[in-house]
Amino acid sequence: MPPRYEVIGIEGIPEIRPGDDVARLIAEAAARQATPLAPGDCLVVGQKIVSKAEGRIVRLADVTPSPVAEALAPGLARDPRLVELILRESRRVVRMDQGVLITETHHGWVCANAGVDQSNVELDCVALLPQDPDRSARQLRERLRALAGAEVAVIVADTFGRPWREGLTNVAIGLAGFAPIRSYLGERDPAGRPLQATILALADELAAAAEPVMGKLDRIPAALVRGLALAPGDEGSKPLLRDPARDLFR
Repeated sequence: MPPRYEVIGIEGIPEIRPGDDVARLIAEAAARQATPLAPGDCLVVGQKIVSKAEGRIVRLADVTPSPVAEALAPGLARDPRLVELILRESRRVVRMDQGVLITETHHGWVCANAGVDQSNVELDCVALLPQDPDRSARQLRERLRALAGAEVAVIVADTFGRPWREGLTNVAIGLAGFAPIRSYLGERDPAGRPLQATILALADELAAAAEPVMGKLDRIPAALVRGLALAPGDEGSKPLLRDPARDLFR
């Protein structure tokens, strides 16, 4: 059997509300479609349903913009209340141009608008990233273990833009149960040369692999990656953040 794995979208997950038991809803939906959670699976969950369950939805009507947000908003062609939320979710602004704020979030992610998103939420509302996506992933994993009796890895995924390339791709902003990096440093290629720079962002690759079956409009906020052996690990997503001392673009 040649190497392979499959990605299975989980349909039938209802609209998530604050306080919902997301793990239970996912496990029940997976069982209904005859793909119950199995040991060794990796569950990829869209950030939006995690944020909704954790109450990370804010009504713009409840936001009072600061003078800084009021001053920046016209140049960005943005609602000053939205700019205020982006600034609150950021530890620093990396760049502002063409109506986009590139910021570094309090988690350390560098992304557009600090991950503040107006899609797939009620009008006049925005979704913020989970306060601690790694903790969210751990809690989902523990709850799924209790519900399904299966050890599964969990990725909390969000869509990020990329320098130099068009289009968004899913990346892992939180994870639990496996090592997010696969390093080949020091190993030798078939010609005997030692590998010096091959470090794969495995968690990001799996998040991206799941996105085509999840989509943005299909109401499939979770998927199973099945059949891939993952090295255990409990370091969460932090290894995916590049050390500022080695970051050529800061």
